[in-house]
Amino acid sequence: MADQTHVLFVEDDDVIREATQLALERDGFAVTAMPDGLAGLEAFRANRPDIALLDVMVPGLDGVSLCRRIRDESTVPVIMLSARADSIDVVLGLEAGADDYVTKPFDGAVLVARIRAVLRRFGHAGGGLRADAGGADGNGGLLTFGELEVDTEGMEVRRAGRPVALTPTEMRLLLEFSSAPGTVLSRDRLLERVWDYGWGGDTRVVDVHVQRLRTKIGQDRIETVRGFGYKLKA
Repeated sequence: MADQTHVLFVEDDDVIREATQLALERDGFAVTAMPDGLAGLEAFRANRPDIALLDVMVPGLDGVSLCRRIRDESTVPVIMLSARADSIDVVLGLEAGADDYVTKPFDGAVLVARIRAVLRRFGHAGGGLRADAGGADGNGGLLTFGELEVDTEGMEVRRAGRPVALTPTEMRLLLEFSSAPGTVLSRDRLLERVWDYGWGGDTRVVDVHVQRLRTKIGQDRIETVRGFGYKLKA
């Protein structure tokens, strides 16, 4: 159906792929399931799904490389699946542009909850943040921090007058910092406000996204406050 959320699911294990597809379909999702990365890339380009669910270890084109290819073409949300919570693949996937990850084996209800959380974030990029945050030079929805300009109404960012391309998750992270410039924001707060986690989450998600954001808006713009979190320099 046209109003269904379309999930691209790439998983090489037949049992996991079929069981997860059925579980997602029971929850109302339309699912395109592929057994390898190359087929997943073709399906992504042909169907333009609303969200991509990628296993890290798939043949042909691994999940991390597939995520990079998708991110080169689209800002569609991506969730990586990893068999080990402490795997370097988790960080590699996030650095490649993934918005979140889920550790295998996973409970179907937990997976659906994480998918819905990501979709909520992407559907409400503004997140209720105010455009008149203190500490910045405001002009309507425009916030200025040195050479960095954040248009909270148009959802655009410029650095030294040049447009900066951010993913929706990176944009939400920057908006959260912009709402309280100079204030230290803990990783737990960022997980709750940006990733919509009502429970404890892996702070590596925050750390990697902060680093990705720094590469785009300036390494010195977001300061690390050891033992506490991060703050945006006003």
